[in-house]
Formats: sequence, C-alpha cells, structure tokens
Amino acid sequence: MKIEHLEERVMDYNASIEKVVEKKTLWNTTTKPLLLKTLNAIVAKYKVGWKVQELNWIHNNEAVNITFDSFPETLMDCTNRIPAYQFIPGGSLVFSQTYSGDVYIFVLFPELNGMPSEKGVVEMGLVNPSEVIEKNIVEKVDGFLKEMIQWELPNRRTKVGY
Repeated sequence: MKIEHLEERVMDYNASIEKVVEKKTLWNTTTKPLLLKTLNAIVAKYKVGWKVQELNWIHNNEAVNITFDSFPETLMDCTNRIPAYQFIPGGSLVFSQTYSGDVYIFVLFPELNGMPSEKGVVEMGLVNPSEVIEKNIVEKVDGFLKEMIQWELPNRRTKVGY
C-alpha cells in the first residue's frame, strides 16, 4: 500500500471531526437553550419539587437535567400523617452531550441510604442534537415520570425499601 492510498481515509477523518464540531455547536446554540427553556417551563407549570440543573463535566461535555429536589409543597399535609416518612431526592432525567456531540438521554434513580437503585440507569435514547425538539423533550419527561412512578410503586417487591 502506498501513502497516496490514505488520502480518502484522511478526508473521511477530517469530515468526521467537522461533523462533531457541527453537533457541538448546535448543542451550544440551539439544543441546550431549548432544553433549559422547556424544562424550566415544565418546572414552573408543575410544582412537584423538581428543579433544572445545567452541568459541565469531563472537559467539554455538558448536560442539562431535571431532578426531584424537594417534596412537593402541595403534599406536605400528607407527611404530617406519617411522621417517619422521608422524601428521597435524586431521581433525574439527564440530557448529556457525548464526546461525539450526540445527546445521550437517561434516567437516574434516587439512592437509598447510599445504595444505588436496583434499576441502575434507564437509557432513553442517543440522538443527534437536531432531533431534540420541544415535543421530544416533553415525551422524555413523560417517560421519566412513568419511571419514577414505577420506582415509587413497583409492581414487584424489591429488597430496597422493604
């Protein structure tokens, strides 16, 4: 094989880097602002103790999540009936930018007494940032709520929570 045979592969490599840059640019200019706007609108409309977080980790990877942070104020009178009840914060729907610029969407569950959930992580998709539109964000929040309801009231008995 001669050096000249590498020309096509080098061009493909350059094109792949350009595509990653394009997706990361789209994340910064469109996707992340839309996630923040949509998730904050959901938090403002439905006051169930959640909040939106913008995260920066692992060099230039970023994430936006919606997480259960506090017990819903509208249900405070319920906790007075059972003084020992303790709200467990931490369930999160995460939209994380990957190294390649795609958006990895997953659910994290609360930890009980420092023990991770038996469910671990539920993957909800890996998409191009251009596919993250308001309709899809709302659908993912709906799926997240279904997962959290299932976590709170499982169909089968689990060791965690007894």
